[in-house]
Amino acid sequence: MVSVLLVEDDPVVRSAVTRALTGLGHAVLPVGTALEALREVAGARFDLVVLDLGLPDMDGADALRMMRGVCDVPVIVATARDDEAEIVRLLNAGADDYLVKPFSSEHLAARLSAVLRRARAVEASSTAPLRIGELTIDLDRREARLAGREVHLTRKEFDLLAYLAARAGKVVPRAELLANLWNLPGRHDDQTLDVHLSWLRRKLGERAAQPRYLHTVRGVGFKLTAAE
Repeated sequence: MVSVLLVEDDPVVRSAVTRALTGLGHAVLPVGTALEALREVAGARFDLVVLDLGLPDMDGADALRMMRGVCDVPVIVATARDDEAEIVRLLNAGADDYLVKPFSSEHLAARLSAVLRRARAVEASSTAPLRIGELTIDLDRREARLAGREVHLTRKEFDLLAYLAARAGKVVPRAELLANLWNLPGRHDDQTLDVHLSWLRRKLGERAAQPRYLHTVRGVGFKLTAAE
């Protein structure tokens, strides 16, 4: 049984989505404010969060960033804002996927299943720690260390690093990273990937102009190699 935290202030929508997810066999905890949601994720473990952005006490994007500060639970944001810049902002803020309102229960169920499949695939692929030079990525613990020092990464930063590390030395196309880590079609070329790579480089103590581990192959993609 999948445990879902549903954050939606509209009681009619909240009730309808709760019924739909419960009917699919999921355990659903519905709440109506961002503060309630933050309190719940800080005190309990959920498999997934469905987060409405139009909340009465706090902008949903701000709630998402605060949520990312206390847990790495997969989050699907539900928004009426369908412009590309807004979607990119939400993905950069830590969302795993998004739904544009209004949406059907079937659409929500499909998105939920896709996000859970990606999360479980990462867990199932966990093996011995990956080592590239002085960089160690422990997939089971979801920890990264550089020369023995822990590198504190967000969920998406770790997923990006682990994906590249599993293919160390190989060039991974942008489209592959966007499709597998953000569920974005290959033609959807935006700043999401570049922003996360920039943050990741900073935490690894390098710059794009002077890469040690993360190398850009212009016009193709990126590769992770041992620092020389």
